[in-house]
Amino acid sequence: MSGSAREVAPEPLRLLASLPHAVVVLEPGLRLTWANPAAETFFGQSQRRMAGKALLDIVTFADPRLAEMLADFETPVSAREIVIVMKHRGPVRVDISVAPVADRAGWQVLTIHDNASAGALGEDSGVADNAVLRGPEIIAHEIKNPLAGIRGAAQLLARKIEDRDRSLTDLITGEVDRIAMLIERMQKLSRRTTNPVAPCNLHLAARRAIDVLDAGRTEAMPKIEEEFDPSLPAVLGNADSLVQILINLLSNAQEACREVPAGRVVVRTRFASGLQLHTTDSGRPVRLPIELRVSDNGPGVDPAMREHIFEPFVTSKSSGQGLGLPLVRKLVRDMSGRISHERDETNGWTHFRIHLPLARENEARRWIGQTEAV
Repeated sequence: MSGSAREVAPEPLRLLASLPHAVVVLEPGLRLTWANPAAETFFGQSQRRMAGKALLDIVTFADPRLAEMLADFETPVSAREIVIVMKHRGPVRVDISVAPVADRAGWQVLTIHDNASAGALGEDSGVADNAVLRGPEIIAHEIKNPLAGIRGAAQLLARKIEDRDRSLTDLITGEVDRIAMLIERMQKLSRRTTNPVAPCNLHLAARRAIDVLDAGRTEAMPKIEEEFDPSLPAVLGNADSLVQILINLLSNAQEACREVPAGRVVVRTRFASGLQLHTTDSGRPVRLPIELRVSDNGPGVDPAMREHIFEPFVTSKSSGQGLGLPLVRKLVRDMSGRISHERDETNGWTHFRIHLPLARENEARRWIGQTEAV
């Protein structure tokens, strides 16, 4: 290929801006001078706001030795599963790598991989989940048949015993029904087939979920507040799945605020620029510019459980099964979307963020162009 026909390589900063992981450039003194869009999302601040600030004013390392290692700007640093603390998010477990910039004394490039979001963003292997969730495909039939027999026998027995003993047969049938429901939910999680996707109005799905919850809302539960961007175009998803996702997240949020004075639950939609995902199936980058956020000012998830809330059977509810959020994550992933959880300790809010693709790429370009023109 001749030099005139060869394509010009993109500028280095443009390449860094395209990466899905947070990347920042540090000048001498560990001061932040540039951040890519993923870093802006991670830190919750714009590059302009962070520029010139010392890195240690933005984040705090749980292990102070790491800050000392970063100060040695000539030595590359790589650390896995470390804890950093940010004011707007609290403690977060991440992997980081720092490398000196060639021929620029004191300059460094810092890359941050958010492990908590990585699991939610589908970057884990999924092997553990698959091992847990494949079981129902094999044993569900063998379990359901005996359960049906037990239930039938309990109903026959109830006809022959006195009323004072009928509570025992009611207990049997109730427990059989509970186990059957548990198996059914596990089967949904393990199902390899996915619901078909099509252009969806995200706000219609949200309002349908809100209507369902409002119908059964008690005075102790806060009313759901809407903060919708009416200019958002259609997302590529499944309308029924979106309703099921929102019912689960919103009902959890309402329950979390049950004992909170002036409890609030807010569902918000917005355009989140810069977010993209490299899929493992096609290898092509898929943009996820539409953000759906469910927030509540309840006490939040136990810190010891926050990194595992999307795993099956993890729950803090005495009567919970720990399958709601894993099912939510599966439904979101089936739509090529991603979900993450974060706790804002400073302001006392819990956020579940879902990022979804637009229905059409050309529609995304047109919408972005209109936004930039404004």
